[in-house]
Amino acid sequence: MARQMTAHDPIIIRELAAIQKIIADETWLEGERRGGYVAPDDSVVCENVCRVVLRIGQQLRDSLRQQLESPQAA
Repeated sequence: MARQMTAHDPIIIRELAAIQKIIADETWLEGERRGGYVAPDDSVVCENVCRVVLRIGQQLRDSLRQQLESPQAA
């Protein structure tokens, strides 16, 4: 049975934190390319963020799921 995702899904919360980091990184990189400030909602930044998320999305979910399911070290 497929796992139902909700707004309180701990994987989604962790994914959002990772996506925020990707946005910050891509904003900084584009600012470096252009030599000045670039807004996080810039079209180039958004496109690059989407490419990264599409490329690593499944890996990220699998990794987060594994972290949540593994017993904590004492």
